[in-house]
Amino acid sequence: MRLLNPGPVTLSPGVRAALAGPDLCHREPEFFDIQDRIRSQLLSVYDNSAEDWAPVVISGSGTSAVEAMIASLPGADDTLLVVENGVYGERMTRMAEVHGIAHARLHIAWGAPIGPDALAEAIQAHNATHVAVVHHETTTGRLNDLNAVHAVCQAHDAQLLIDAVSSFGAEAIDFGPAVTAVAATANKCLHGAPGAAFVLARHTALEQATTRALYLDLAGYAAKQAARGTPFTPGIPAFYALDAALEEHRAAGGWPARREHYQTLADQVGDGLAARGIDELVPRAQASCVLRSYRLPAGVSYRRLHDHLKQAGFVIYAGQGQLADDIFRISTMGNLDATDMDELLHVFDEIIAS
Repeated sequence: MRLLNPGPVTLSPGVRAALAGPDLCHREPEFFDIQDRIRSQLLSVYDNSAEDWAPVVISGSGTSAVEAMIASLPGADDTLLVVENGVYGERMTRMAEVHGIAHARLHIAWGAPIGPDALAEAIQAHNATHVAVVHHETTTGRLNDLNAVHAVCQAHDAQLLIDAVSSFGAEAIDFGPAVTAVAATANKCLHGAPGAAFVLARHTALEQATTRALYLDLAGYAAKQAARGTPFTPGIPAFYALDAALEEHRAAGGWPARREHYQTLADQVGDGLAARGIDELVPRAQASCVLRSYRLPAGVSYRRLHDHLKQAGFVIYAGQGQLADDIFRISTMGNLDATDMDELLHVFDEIIAS
C-alpha cells in the first residue's frame, strides 16, 4: 500500500528494518548514544548551533511536540496570539485553553494567506508576547509565509512559536531572531515512523519555561537529555527508525533535495489531474511541496474515490470540516517515485471513465 496521506508515510526498506532493532533498556548508555545522535542530527537539518538551540525529543505524535511547546514557553504573565487558517492553528488555540494560557485568536478563512498588517494589528491589540503559527497547514496545503510572519514578530518584539510538523525537513525554515521554538515530528518529511516527535527551542526560552504539564514539560526533557538521561520510557523502536531516517535524509541531500523531489512529484500529480479536469484548491505558488488539495471531480464522492484508489493500492486523505464534501488531499511524502504517480493517474482515468 502506498500512503498519500500527510503522514504516516511509506517507509524506506532501511527505516523499516531499523524498527526491528534489538531490545534495549532506556537507562543504558547504548540508548543515550542513539538519543545523542538523533539530537545532533536534528540540529544539523537546518544547520542550527547547539550553543543557541536545544533539541528535545518526545515519544508521541507531532501534536505532543506542539503541545509541549505551547504549554511550556509562554510564561504566566505572557499573552499568546494564535494564528488560525486551518484545523491545526485552531488546535493550538484549544491547547492554550486547556492549559489556562492567556491567549487571543487571529482567525483567517481556511486556505487564505496571513496578512502582515492584520497580524501586526492583532499583536498590538492584545499586547501579545508570543505568536503561534502553523508553517504548512495541511487542512488545505497552504504554506504560510514564515518570513513575513517573522518580520512582523521581530518588529513588535513577539516570540514566534512554529508548528512545523508537516514542513520540517522539506521546506525552507529560517530560524531568525524572533523564532523561539519549532515543533515537528519524525513520521512526515523526515520519513521516520510514528511515535517520535521533537522541539528545537532556544536555550534562553527554556531557561524561562513554565511547567504546566508533567509529561509535556519541555524544560524537563531538555535538562534530562542534555545530561544523557530521559524523564520517561521512550518509544525505542521509533527512535531507531528516526536515527536511520535522519541519516538517509542527510545522505540524500538534506531538505533542499527532499523539497525538490516532493515538488517534482506534486507537480506531476497536479499537472496530470489538471489535464483530467480536476482543479487545485490553493494556488500552486502558495501551496507546499508536501501536500496539495484538489476539488472532487463532478459526480464523484470522496468515499467512491478513496475506495477505488485503495483497491488499487493508494491511500489518499479526505477534506476536513467544511471542506469534507468538496476536496481530497494528496501528499507526496515518503518512499515514493514518479512511477507511483504515473500509476496513480492511471487509476484516476479508471474512476473518471466509470
